Amino acid sequence: MRVDSHVHVWDLAVREQPWTASLPPLRRSFALAELAPSLERHRIDGVVLVQTVCVAEETPELLALAAADGRVAAVVGWVELTAGDVAARLRALRAGPGGERLAGIRHQVQEEADPRWLCREPVRRGLRAVAEADLAYELVVRPPQLEAVLDTVAALPQLRFVLDHGAKPDVTAPPTPAWREAMHRLGAHAHVVAKLSGLTSEAGTSWTAEALRPFAETLVSAFGAERLMFGSDWPVCLLGGGYDATLRAASEWLGGCSPQARERVFGATAADVYGLKPS
Repeated sequence: MRVDSHVHVWDLAVREQPWTASLPPLRRSFALAELAPSLERHRIDGVVLVQTVCVAEETPELLALAAADGRVAAVVGWVELTAGDVAARLRALRAGPGGERLAGIRHQVQEEADPRWLCREPVRRGLRAVAEADLAYELVVRPPQLEAVLDTVAALPQLRFVLDHGAKPDVTAPPTPAWREAMHRLGAHAHVVAKLSGLTSEAGTSWTAEALRPFAETLVSAFGAERLMFGSDWPVCLLGGGYDATLRAASEWLGGCSPQARERVFGATAADVYGLKPS
């Protein structure tokens, strides 16, 4: 089973995507049907749809899409972690159409002004509810928030964490020692996995696979293939050359790995983390 662990869809007729305001290539609607030819070309069996905006209405829509489209293997949605009834909200999502495809929760921590937002007790209470629901929690953060991430990961060993986009380091310069160290410290926690994703999205149009290789190799070294999974970050990857270029780069970065390791990154890790089964 080959899986793309990080795909977004949205319809601007349904909901605005304010974060795209300064990104003209993304100022339109994107449906899974547009991605289908690429999925077929690269023999991708399923995708994980990931939330884009922090509103309660989006997650039921993604789950309904999962119920209607067999290409959607799982959904990573959103709930208000600081609410007092997180457990009930998760149960409600699972009771709706496609609810069995809910596999994780994510919040745009990268947009929070407080670098230690994850350490707030109401947030931690919500994260414990995510763990009790046997869901993963995805970390979309930036490097200044990594110390809070490390504290949170250590405090919640019962929760499966997934690091998105390598915490969005500055990929226009070589990796900093601090970022490399943080990746290895995260990788030392067995309940944390990472996505090989977002690097081309952050790089713009002038990147080469070789220039981004130090970032990819750091993730491979820190997490190992058994805890690393490919994610295209489509359609955001259109900012960095598109789907084909992103997948081709990932394949190059993994060129020195065994066939079994590449199988983990391109499907088996995601299947383990999200509990996926072939449709």
